[in-house]
Amino acid sequence: MSVSLWMFTILGWAGGIVLLILVILFLQDVLQKEHAIRRNFPVIGRLRYFLERQGEFFRQYFFAMDREEQPFNRATRTWIYRTAKGIGGLVGFGSTNDLREPGSYIFVNAPYPLLEEECEPSPPLVIGPRCAHPFEARHPFNVSGMSYGALSAPAVRALSLGAAEAGIWINTGEGGLAPYHLEGGGDIVFQIGTAKYGVRDAEGRLSDQRLKEVAERVKAFEIKLSQGAKPGRGGVLPAHKVTAEIARIRGIPEGKVSSSPNRHPEIRSHLDLLRMIHHIREVTGRPVGFKMALGSDIYPRLLCEEVVRLGPDFAPDFITVDGGEGGTGAAPQVLADHVALPIGEALPLLVDLLMEYGLKDRIRVIASGKLVDSGRVAWALCAGADFVVSARGFMFALGCIQSLQCHNNSCPTGITTHNQRLQKGLVVEEKARRVASYAHWVNHEVDRLAHACGLANARLFRREHVRIVQRAGHSLPLDQIYPYPHRSQRPI
Repeated sequence: MSVSLWMFTILGWAGGIVLLILVILFLQDVLQKEHAIRRNFPVIGRLRYFLERQGEFFRQYFFAMDREEQPFNRATRTWIYRTAKGIGGLVGFGSTNDLREPGSYIFVNAPYPLLEEECEPSPPLVIGPRCAHPFEARHPFNVSGMSYGALSAPAVRALSLGAAEAGIWINTGEGGLAPYHLEGGGDIVFQIGTAKYGVRDAEGRLSDQRLKEVAERVKAFEIKLSQGAKPGRGGVLPAHKVTAEIARIRGIPEGKVSSSPNRHPEIRSHLDLLRMIHHIREVTGRPVGFKMALGSDIYPRLLCEEVVRLGPDFAPDFITVDGGEGGTGAAPQVLADHVALPIGEALPLLVDLLMEYGLKDRIRVIASGKLVDSGRVAWALCAGADFVVSARGFMFALGCIQSLQCHNNSCPTGITTHNQRLQKGLVVEEKARRVASYAHWVNHEVDRLAHACGLANARLFRREHVRIVQRAGHSLPLDQIYPYPHRSQRPI
């Protein structure tokens, strides 16, 4: 058989196979009843769904402007990538940040800023000074709660190693304490979710024995009431992410959806919450606080009144307030889009109430919710936060490309998948260095902003040091938008 005849035969078979596939697709489209486009325009109608899916990626790389995208724009992501790689946050020619845009921050620079030798890094701050084992947190910016399960093992290892190198804490998230959290040997905050993963008994109730065991390896405990991405909804880990190891750590069946209750069954009131906080602190000797998303000032006001009534022994050592713009691995869109106040409103509201009731010095405030760059972190400190935590910022430092596939076990960077082939792309040692670099530069640049405002360090930030743009050409100091309140109660 000649070469030409052989090639003709091959092409004929290939053409026949392609034709057969097209016929099968045509019959499938004509006979199916679910999609009108495919039924009316067989085969070619399938392109609509393909192009719709690809549009997410084309918009990101070719069409969206640097500061247009959501949840995080290209300018923000690029800044994190550069700082994580140690390249630095320098820009040339001018900023693309539009200072006429309502909501923009403008820090009030001092005409005679302090000389470099007069400045200092932000000093450590103690959480839970009344506890048997207070927690001296070294830096304002730290890692927010991300569970092993939602994140891959290499991602958690890199976070642990990088956080330890940077001297910041890492929050376990509600999925329990995995060996990967311990790998770096740094500070750990253990989050107690509504399912009590990692500190529950055989019936799913809080176990004092497990609390004591965990307390030997962590610095503090955080009771999760709610989070900004899905207030009123417990954590969800899809079945395909519940591996044998994760099931063992959490104490749940392998291969089944891990769905936490939407609240702690034993917490029905402010009094119940404060009693649980007191109990865990007594059992462990560690600082205990809680995390919540705010919908109004009603709940925190009632809570403050209950704390004043019971006394300082029942007060939480810290409160983590999460803005409604916070993220998560998986959440109902209606909750993510429409429930809970954004951090720009929730944080000053909580701080003002704590000040009004004389509790601000007793209860540390931790802010969370899209606070991923130095400017946003500095704003939070100005508003009254003692610390800021970020999850997605550190995911970008790990190499996240915002592919929006966290819930599908198909993360292309290996961060939120248990697919070992995809995990190979995440080199733990390299990503740990990037985590440490990102944390270092955020904390460093927050202090640099403070120096520009004439302050020795970022712990001295107050609301008068930042202005918020109201409309083009008009801004107001934050202390005029949210005036400091007068105390209505005796400090405790």
